Amino acid sequence: MSQLEEAVPETFIKTGLETIPNLFDRVEALAKDFATRAAAHDKDGSFPFENFTALHEAGLLSLSIPCELGGQGLELASICRVIEGIAQGDASTALVLTMHYLQHAHAARSRRWHPELYKRLCRESIEGIALLNAARVEPELGTPARGGLPATFAEKTAGGWLLTGHKQYTTGSPILSYFVVWARTTEDEPQVGSFLVPRDLPGLRIVETWDHLGMRATGSHDLILEKVLIPTEYALDIRPISAVPSFDPLISTWGSLTISALYLGVATAARDWLVNYLNERTPSNLGESLATLPRFQTAVGEMEALLFANRRLIYGLAQDIDKGEYEPNVGLQAQTVKYLTTTNSIRAVEIGLELTGNPGLMKKNPLERHYRDVLCSRIHTPQNDVICQSLGKSVLKVK
Repeated sequence: MSQLEEAVPETFIKTGLETIPNLFDRVEALAKDFATRAAAHDKDGSFPFENFTALHEAGLLSLSIPCELGGQGLELASICRVIEGIAQGDASTALVLTMHYLQHAHAARSRRWHPELYKRLCRESIEGIALLNAARVEPELGTPARGGLPATFAEKTAGGWLLTGHKQYTTGSPILSYFVVWARTTEDEPQVGSFLVPRDLPGLRIVETWDHLGMRATGSHDLILEKVLIPTEYALDIRPISAVPSFDPLISTWGSLTISALYLGVATAARDWLVNYLNERTPSNLGESLATLPRFQTAVGEMEALLFANRRLIYGLAQDIDKGEYEPNVGLQAQTVKYLTTTNSIRAVEIGLELTGNPGLMKKNPLERHYRDVLCSRIHTPQNDVICQSLGKSVLKVK
């Protein structure tokens, strides 16, 4: 049984996979292939276009598209398994794929898109490489998760909406076909919401600003919109600024658990490299491999305990969600899982660095890259302080 098959109970191996036999075998094969190029893309910050061609050819770009629209309609646990597996090969590719999955899952649940528009988008995503992601963060505002309104504005005209603004950290920007742009309207009574912006429109451009410590191949560049005209029906979900938006806890739950699975995959890849290194490294003064030393065995055991806890937390809650057996505070529970598992993943990779010393920090060894990538887990919304504050408020019963 492969490591991917060990990640979740047997019940999930068959869930939703009748039309895509050997899905996880394909994921494992793709991850091995992606791993051969990950270091090169990381070194120069280039985007792995060829990986998405391979994902499309393997039928992996439509997994979160509803079955009734031609997709696979996989449940959360299976999506997490795919993301974890791809992340073991290339974390940057896995992050772009995760965002694509989440946007489709969000659209399918919200039902606020124009029906024909979403049908067309799904068809494009199935027949070709048509990825989408949200564009929310702005230079002045920062992350909208901490409050505030976008500076990006949408002006209603007779021909549709004119969008103007500047977005940062638009993950996957070199390959995205659509951007889900967060903006406010210029009406007398302003509204705020999301607008679907196709890539190939006049006034849209990508400025290559992404030069990051980790996740270097995600192409998370700046998106510039200068009076980009989109059809009226491309306003996906706008409402008055004063209106309280409806909240679907399962949407945020998908985000927390898929991100958790991604960084579990990164930490697992680090563990696998370390195991090989310790078995192969035989110092002349020892005469045996480092794997025979109790200190190294204990440290690897600690890593394994952390990864085991991550799998239980991620897939245990995902299993409950897929069965419909979850509590009203499932969104906060999923955030708690994200806090715990990403902390565990970072610690697991740090243990590997402590064991190896200089070799683990050399560019030629992937452990150094895995560490830079796993540190990025702290950036994703919601961040640790927000999660812990929400937990504290829930226990103290204060608003």
